[in-house]
Amino acid sequence: MADLLGSILNSMEKPPTVGSQESRRKAREQAARLKKMEELEKRKKAEFRKKMEKEVSEFIQDSAQQKRKYNPMGKIERSILHDVSEVAGLTSFSFGEEEESRYVMLFKKEFAPSDEELEAYRNGEEWDPKLAEQRRRLKEQAALEETASSKTKKTEMCPNTNYRDKYVHLIGTTAAKDAAHTLEANRAYGCVPAANKRDTRSVEEAIDQIRAKKRQKQEADSGAPSSSS
Repeated sequence: MADLLGSILNSMEKPPTVGSQESRRKAREQAARLKKMEELEKRKKAEFRKKMEKEVSEFIQDSAQQKRKYNPMGKIERSILHDVSEVAGLTSFSFGEEEESRYVMLFKKEFAPSDEELEAYRNGEEWDPKLAEQRRRLKEQAALEETASSKTKKTEMCPNTNYRDKYVHLIGTTAAKDAAHTLEANRAYGCVPAANKRDTRSVEEAIDQIRAKKRQKQEADSGAPSSSS
């Protein structure tokens, strides 16, 4: 009976201590603060989006404006503004090197920026159409001068006369070709065609010639002493 009562008491939840009650209270308060901050952040985003939608609508209706530049803003704000401009059918870009200095520019579709204009904004410069036109003309002029210079160099490298024309009175016009056609192998160096190396004699003819050479040698050897006496 005592064991049964002890097991029942052990299985029962112990009353919370003062420390556990305090930690739970702090956890509830922290959760409430986080929820409140999330709701506040959500409300701020909604208000900022509503404000941007109004400004974008005014920008579209203003025919005198072709583009609009905003002050530097955070990453979340830039994302909202890009989304609003895309829904409205505008073109938007972010510029700036550092995060705290990045800003957004809106362009109407019919006044979309050129590559030169975007490059100027990326370099932190103000876009000046007149200055850009001067730079474009200078680039074209430099390209033309470089092309002319390369053509001049090629002309200087090419000889004015051909050596064959210069020495035609010495070598003629077909001397090299005639020499190539009349070139024959020198048999003294073993360059003999295969047809010249082939023995066309029969076996009997070869044997008869060998015997005749032997007889001539024997006769020459036998006749040598008599002639010396």
